[in-house]
Amino acid sequence: MAKILVTGMSGTGKSTALEMLATRGHRAVDTDTDQWSHWVTLPDGSPDWVWRESAISDLLANHREGALFVAGCKSNQGRFYPQFDQVVLLSAPAEIMLARIATRTNNPFGKRPEEREAILRDLANVEPLLRATSTVEIDASAPIDKVVQQLEGLAQTTP
Repeated sequence: MAKILVTGMSGTGKSTALEMLATRGHRAVDTDTDQWSHWVTLPDGSPDWVWRESAISDLLANHREGALFVAGCKSNQGRFYPQFDQVVLLSAPAEIMLARIATRTNNPFGKRPEEREAILRDLANVEPLLRATSTVEIDASAPIDKVVQQLEGLAQTTP
Protein backbone atom coordinates (compact mmCIF):
# COMPACT_ATOMS: atom_id res chain seq x y z
CA MET A 1 0.00 0.00 0.00
CA ALA A 2 2.88 2.37 -0.72
CA LYS A 3 1.97 5.99 -1.41
CA ILE A 4 4.67 7.74 -3.38
CA LEU A 5 4.77 11.37 -4.47
CA VAL A 6 6.76 11.98 -7.64
CA THR A 7 7.71 15.64 -7.85
CA GLY A 8 10.11 17.81 -9.81
CA MET A 9 10.34 20.58 -12.32
CA SER A 10 8.63 20.68 -15.72
CA GLY A 11 10.37 18.40 -18.19
CA THR A 12 11.78 15.90 -15.70
CA GLY A 13 9.42 13.16 -16.87
CA LYS A 14 6.81 12.98 -14.12
CA SER A 15 3.88 12.48 -16.50
CA THR A 16 5.76 10.01 -18.69
CA ALA A 17 6.82 7.97 -15.66
CA LEU A 18 3.24 7.90 -14.38
CA GLU A 19 1.92 6.76 -17.76
CA MET A 20 4.39 3.88 -17.73
CA LEU A 21 3.57 2.97 -14.13
CA ALA A 22 -0.13 2.87 -15.02
CA THR A 23 0.54 0.53 -17.96
CA ARG A 24 2.37 -1.73 -15.50
CA GLY A 25 -0.76 -1.99 -13.36
CA HIS A 26 -0.06 0.62 -10.70
CA ARG A 27 -2.49 3.29 -9.67
CA ALA A 28 -1.06 6.54 -11.01
CA VAL A 29 -2.52 10.01 -10.53
CA ASP A 30 -1.17 13.03 -12.39
CA THR A 31 -2.43 16.04 -10.44
CA ASP A 32 -2.09 18.50 -13.32
CA THR A 33 -5.81 18.33 -14.06
CA ASP A 34 -8.85 20.24 -12.86
CA GLN A 35 -9.93 17.16 -10.88
CA TRP A 36 -6.92 17.44 -8.57
CA SER A 37 -5.80 21.08 -8.85
CA HIS A 38 -7.26 24.55 -9.23
CA TRP A 39 -6.16 28.15 -9.57
CA VAL A 40 -6.09 30.40 -6.52
CA THR A 41 -5.09 34.02 -6.05
CA LEU A 42 -2.28 34.57 -3.59
CA PRO A 43 -2.26 37.53 -1.17
CA ASP A 44 0.09 39.41 -3.52
CA GLY A 45 -2.45 39.01 -6.34
CA SER A 46 -0.50 36.42 -8.30
CA PRO A 47 -2.13 33.18 -9.48
CA ASP A 48 -1.07 29.75 -8.21
CA TRP A 49 -2.07 26.27 -9.46
CA VAL A 50 -2.48 24.28 -6.24
CA TRP A 51 -3.85 20.94 -5.14
CA ARG A 52 -7.53 20.65 -4.27
CA GLU A 53 -6.78 19.70 -0.69
CA SER A 54 -10.01 17.79 -0.07
CA ALA A 55 -9.53 15.72 -3.23
CA ILE A 56 -5.92 14.87 -2.37
CA SER A 57 -6.87 14.09 1.24
CA ASP A 58 -9.59 11.70 0.05
CA LEU A 59 -7.25 10.07 -2.47
CA LEU A 60 -4.60 9.36 0.15
CA ALA A 61 -7.01 8.36 2.93
CA ASN A 62 -8.92 5.91 0.74
CA HIS A 63 -5.98 4.15 -0.91
CA ARG A 64 -6.12 0.55 0.29
CA GLU A 65 -4.14 -1.79 -1.98
CA GLY A 66 -1.13 -1.80 -4.26
CA ALA A 67 1.16 1.12 -4.93
CA LEU A 68 -0.19 4.62 -5.48
CA PHE A 69 2.01 7.02 -7.43
CA VAL A 70 0.98 10.69 -7.36
CA ALA A 71 2.77 13.23 -9.55
CA GLY A 72 2.82 16.96 -9.15
CA CYS A 73 4.72 20.02 -8.14
CA LYS A 74 2.47 22.38 -6.23
CA SER A 75 3.13 25.02 -3.59
CA ASN A 76 0.80 23.27 -1.11
CA GLN A 77 2.06 19.70 -1.57
CA GLY A 78 4.23 19.85 1.54
CA ARG A 79 1.10 19.74 3.69
CA PHE A 80 0.63 16.17 2.51
CA TYR A 81 4.20 14.87 2.89
CA PRO A 82 3.41 13.04 6.16
CA GLN A 83 0.78 10.98 4.29
CA PHE A 84 3.29 9.72 1.70
CA ASP A 85 5.73 6.89 2.29
CA GLN A 86 8.23 8.46 -0.09
CA VAL A 87 8.63 11.91 -1.64
CA VAL A 88 10.68 11.39 -4.78
CA LEU A 89 12.37 14.26 -6.58
CA LEU A 90 12.99 13.67 -10.28
CA SER A 91 15.83 15.94 -11.36
CA ALA A 92 17.61 16.58 -14.64
CA PRO A 93 19.93 19.26 -16.03
CA ALA A 94 18.27 22.35 -17.49
CA GLU A 95 19.29 21.55 -21.06
CA ILE A 96 17.60 18.13 -20.88
CA MET A 97 14.45 19.56 -19.35
CA LEU A 98 14.19 22.31 -21.97
CA ALA A 99 14.84 19.88 -24.84
CA ARG A 100 12.06 17.59 -23.59
CA ILE A 101 9.66 20.49 -23.17
CA ALA A 102 10.40 21.72 -26.68
CA THR A 103 9.43 18.37 -28.22
CA ARG A 104 6.61 17.17 -25.96
CA THR A 105 3.13 17.07 -27.40
CA ASN A 106 1.06 16.27 -24.29
CA ASN A 107 1.54 19.62 -22.53
CA PRO A 108 1.86 23.08 -24.10
CA PHE A 109 3.54 24.64 -21.05
CA GLY A 110 7.10 25.76 -21.71
CA LYS A 111 6.80 26.53 -25.40
CA ARG A 112 6.81 30.32 -24.98
CA PRO A 113 10.02 32.19 -24.04
CA GLU A 114 8.53 33.61 -20.82
CA GLU A 115 7.48 30.10 -19.73
CA ARG A 116 10.97 28.78 -20.40
CA GLU A 117 12.38 31.62 -18.29
CA ALA A 118 9.96 30.72 -15.50
CA ILE A 119 11.08 27.09 -15.67
CA LEU A 120 14.72 28.13 -15.28
CA ARG A 121 13.79 30.40 -12.35
CA ASP A 122 11.92 27.50 -10.72
CA LEU A 123 14.90 25.23 -11.30
CA ALA A 124 17.10 27.70 -9.40
CA ASN A 125 14.61 28.61 -6.66
CA VAL A 126 12.11 25.78 -6.20
CA GLU A 127 14.11 22.63 -6.93
CA PRO A 128 16.48 23.22 -3.95
CA LEU A 129 13.42 23.37 -1.68
CA LEU A 130 12.11 20.11 -3.15
CA ARG A 131 15.52 18.50 -2.75
CA ALA A 132 15.66 19.53 0.91
CA THR A 133 12.27 17.94 1.65
CA SER A 134 12.38 14.84 -0.54
CA THR A 135 13.22 11.40 0.79
CA VAL A 136 14.80 10.19 -2.48
CA GLU A 137 16.22 11.86 -5.59
CA ILE A 138 16.25 10.08 -8.93
CA ASP A 139 18.34 11.23 -11.88
CA ALA A 140 15.66 11.73 -14.53
CA SER A 141 18.22 12.14 -17.29
CA ALA A 142 18.47 8.33 -17.18
CA PRO A 143 16.34 6.32 -19.62
CA ILE A 144 12.69 6.39 -18.56
CA ASP A 145 12.61 2.60 -18.08
CA LYS A 146 15.34 2.92 -15.45
CA VAL A 147 13.51 5.77 -13.70
CA VAL A 148 10.30 3.72 -13.59
CA GLN A 149 12.18 0.66 -12.25
CA GLN A 150 13.60 2.80 -9.45
CA LEU A 151 10.12 4.10 -8.59
CA GLU A 152 8.72 0.56 -8.55
CA GLY A 153 11.62 -0.51 -6.34
CA LEU A 154 10.70 2.16 -3.81
CA ALA A 155 7.12 0.89 -3.75
CA GLN A 156 8.30 -2.67 -3.16
CA THR A 157 10.53 -1.71 -0.23
CA THR A 158 7.84 0.34 1.49
CA PRO A 159 5.94 -1.66 4.11
